[in-house]
Amino acid sequence: MRRAGLFGVPRVRPWSWRAFLLGFVVVVVSAAVQGVCVALGAKLYFAAFLPSLFVLGLVAGAPAAVVAALLTIPLVWWAFIPPFFQFTPLSSANADSINLFCLLAVLLIGFADLCRETMVIVRRGGLRSPGESAATNPQ
Repeated sequence: MRRAGLFGVPRVRPWSWRAFLLGFVVVVVSAAVQGVCVALGAKLYFAAFLPSLFVLGLVAGAPAAVVAALLTIPLVWWAFIPPFFQFTPLSSANADSINLFCLLAVLLIGFADLCRETMVIVRRGGLRSPGESAATNPQ
């Protein structure tokens, strides 16, 4: 893992096996947290998965976060939407929840990717034109 240089966020190379393994681990941990939330009475099926997708997109990149989001949908449908631990036809409200999750996941993964690229630009010293150096005074 490399350090991004901004806030000490560890980074994993996108498209590597480590990134996808981290994505799988994030989905499992989020499912455990979501299970605790459901046991406490929460009816928000994707509540624990959205923040973890953002952090995963920031640390491991967009491909791993997209795969994690695609793994999340059948997992939530099977484990957290009643009746539990079986696939049944979705009601319109449950289908709307999945559609909203897809929309929010795309937005959060895109935002995480922008943050990741911004950290790379800041680490390199910011945006400069090729002929301009830090010691050049334009006045």
